[in-house]
Formats: sequence, structure tokens, C-alpha cells
Amino acid sequence: MFKKIFVFVVLSLCCVEFTFADFDVKARSAILQDYHSGEILYEKDADQSIYPASMTKIMTAIIAFDLIKSGDIKLDEKFIISEKAWRLSTSGYSSMFIMVGDEVTVENLLKGIIIASGNDACVALAEGIAGTEEEFAILMTAKAVELDMENTNFANSSGINNSENHSTVRDILKMSKYLIKEHPKFYKWFAEKEFTWDRTGGDPITQGNRNPLLYKNLGADGIKTGYLAVEKYSLASSINRNGRRLIAVGSGFESKKARSRESSKLLTYGLTNYDLVHIVKANTPNYKIDVWLGKQDFVKAYSNEDIYKTIKKAKKKLLKVYVKYDGPIEAPINKDEKIAILKVVYDDELVGEYDLLASEEIKKVNFLSGVIKSLNFLIWGDV
Repeated sequence: MFKKIFVFVVLSLCCVEFTFADFDVKARSAILQDYHSGEILYEKDADQSIYPASMTKIMTAIIAFDLIKSGDIKLDEKFIISEKAWRLSTSGYSSMFIMVGDEVTVENLLKGIIIASGNDACVALAEGIAGTEEEFAILMTAKAVELDMENTNFANSSGINNSENHSTVRDILKMSKYLIKEHPKFYKWFAEKEFTWDRTGGDPITQGNRNPLLYKNLGADGIKTGYLAVEKYSLASSINRNGRRLIAVGSGFESKKARSRESSKLLTYGLTNYDLVHIVKANTPNYKIDVWLGKQDFVKAYSNEDIYKTIKKAKKKLLKVYVKYDGPIEAPINKDEKIAILKVVYDDELVGEYDLLASEEIKKVNFLSGVIKSLNFLIWGDV
């Protein structure tokens, strides 16, 4: 009575062929990811150890955002500025220019970190949250472990010179994706082009965002630059173009100009050579599944997650989708019960399997109706 059912779908067609084997980014290490699908579109020595410099500040902000989300700290909460934090504003480092004894809100410290790249603000925030910067760095590394940043250790909150502060561009990518996914409201601050600090004992100071991509017509909305003499220039960047987001991280650019040019080239490469295919929209019943001995002859199935795949524009014809189940599915069927599998195949290779769930409850017919249905099946077959 039961049979294998396959539903075959070709998503789109394209017959032009390109090759991108010669593409290269002039950096010591780099990586590019399509945010929604998670596909890595380019990488170059992505697991090579780097000094993350001011990209470290992404994690500093994440720790604060997590605590705000959990209710442990508030944006309007004020932290007292220590001498240690103040000294960083007098040592030639990028600074927010806070003063000893100032009481500064968490929101202002975060904007001083994100927009002005203030090392003094990093220390002030770290001390306000954990008591000492050293204790805060332990929280940062613990969060890195949680995010599977396997090759990362944080020794301070700012990323200034410390040999024990190390990471990889792949790990910085994981951290950046978490930031964007889990804290979209706060992530908007990374796109702000300037920050004005009404400092104590002087005129307000307005500083511009150091991310050069924000000033280009790319759709960039983050994330963070970095520089150390030993590491040269680095940048974690992201663009959002017509609902499609790419994240890139590069380190070891030779100059500011190269950092801007090569990061733009990397992101543009992802946009122009790949398409993002939205295969399934989450929680949308799109698939009819046959039902046996039910009060309805079919039930619609859905995926509880958005399913995306990133495909080279020359290869989209190789993407296929199958719905597979042993059926018809015998009633009763519970709402949200797994009833089928969605298989995604690219170039004859299985690249993903996803559960399909029943969108509603299907009750079983009464005994007499069941007998009639069974007799009809024996006489007429599956019609």
C-alpha cells in the first residue's frame, strides 16, 4: 500500500560558464561568507593565526550586548572612569577622550568603541562589567569558545599590543555573524559614520567611523577596522544589498588604501559571481503530502527554518530539490510531526537534508470509512 514519493524541482536555469580560479585578494589571510546560506565563497589562509587588533572590539561589544539582552546591565547605566582607562586616551591610541572620575553611560562607551574605536572606552566598559580588564578578557575568551572560535584567545578588550591576543579571519567571521544575527538592533550602530562625545572639561569631540567602506556605494553597514604594526591593516566588513548579506574578513593588508580596495573587491566578487537562492521560506506550508485513512486526503508540509543555497551564476541549473517520504502517510498525524524530508542536490551531490513537518492535525476516519477506503484501494488501486 505504501510507496516512495519523489517531487523533483529545478530552481532556475543558466547556460553561461565562467571561471574564477584566478581571483585573489592581496592580504595575508581573508575569507568571504554568504550570511544567509553560510556558504564560504572565498578563503585564503583563513586559519592562519593573526593579531586581531581593533577587530577585538567586536567581541567587547558582544559581551555588553549579551548582558543588556539578559537584563544584567542597562544602556543608561553609568561606569566610573579609572586612571588606567584615561591613560589610554593620552598615549596616542585611538580614543574617546574620557577623563578620570567621569561617569559615562554604557551606551556612550559602546558608541565610543564602535564608532570612534576608543581604547579608553574599551577598558572603562571592561572594568565596569567585570571589575578588571583581565577578568573581562576571560569572559571574551569563554564567549569565543561558545562560538566555536577554535583558534582565538583574548588577552584584553581593545586589541592593542599583546602577544596572547590572537585569532584567525575564520574566527573573526564567526564572531561577526553572531553579532549581526543576535543583536540586529545594536548592529545598526556599526553603520553610523560619526560620534560626538560631550566630554568633561572641554568642547564636544566629533569623530568619524574608521571603516572606509561606509563611505562607498556598496551597501556596507559594518563592521570594524584594525591596525597593528606587526599585523598591518585589517578589516571585518559586511554589506547588505537587496536583502542579501555578505561578510568578509581580511588581515595583513599593506596599507589603508589596499585595505579599502581589496575588501571592496572581495565583497563585489561575492555579489557578482554568485546568486543566493531562497529555497524554502520558514513556516510556510508549500508541499502537499498524501494521507491514508485520514479525514483529509493530503496535508501541507513546511520547514521550520529558512533554507538558502549560494550557487555560482553559471551553475544554477545544477541545483535541484526533492521531497521524499514513504506514503501516503497514515493518519492520525499530529501537527508539527515530521512527515517528509527535503533533499537539496547540487551537481548530483546531496548538499542538505531538512525535515518537513505537518502544518495541521489530521484525524483518522472512523472504522466504517476506513473499511470502505481500503476496499476501494484493493479494487481501484491508488486513484
